[in-house]
Amino acid sequence: MDISAFKPAIVYTIYIAATQEKVWEALTSAEFSRRYFHGFAVEYEMRVGGAFIVRAPDGSVHVSGKVYECDPPRKLTITWDVNWPGLIEALGSTLVTYEIAQAGKSVKLTLIQSHDRPIGDDILSGGRQGWPAILSSLKSLLERGEALTIEMEPPARMLAALKKLGVKLPGQS
Repeated sequence: MDISAFKPAIVYTIYIAATQEKVWEALTSAEFSRRYFHGFAVEYEMRVGGAFIVRAPDGSVHVSGKVYECDPPRKLTITWDVNWPGLIEALGSTLVTYEIAQAGKSVKLTLIQSHDRPIGDDILSGGRQGWPAILSSLKSLLERGEALTIEMEPPARMLAALKKLGVKLPGQS
């Protein structure tokens, strides 16, 4: 896959009172991610071409992908493909890049969600709601030792747009 064709659709930056190494560990460790990502666990083969998986709390594979850039503790680029029937066919792969930079005594974490085709605002509303909640919880965990509990449902407009594209949503027959 040629990642140069991907264009940013969502960019989210947050500052965290931690080291680059701690932020990297939080982003790449199943143990850490379960705590700030509502029980979901990330699994990586930490090399370019390696597998990437997000397991749901029940152990099922929720997201799968591949590592495209791996420069610990500064940059990680992966494909983030949610395993809903028809989603990849309708929208293509999603590319997620984490950039971790020292910013004085803090770390500047920038998440970039990119696509190789135009994606509508209704569909992007899911990431625009979800990423800030996930990364705010990560920040809270690293700074205070306790993740945030943020109750939310996927945006109705995103679910309606995906259904219109023929994507089978979880819980549908």
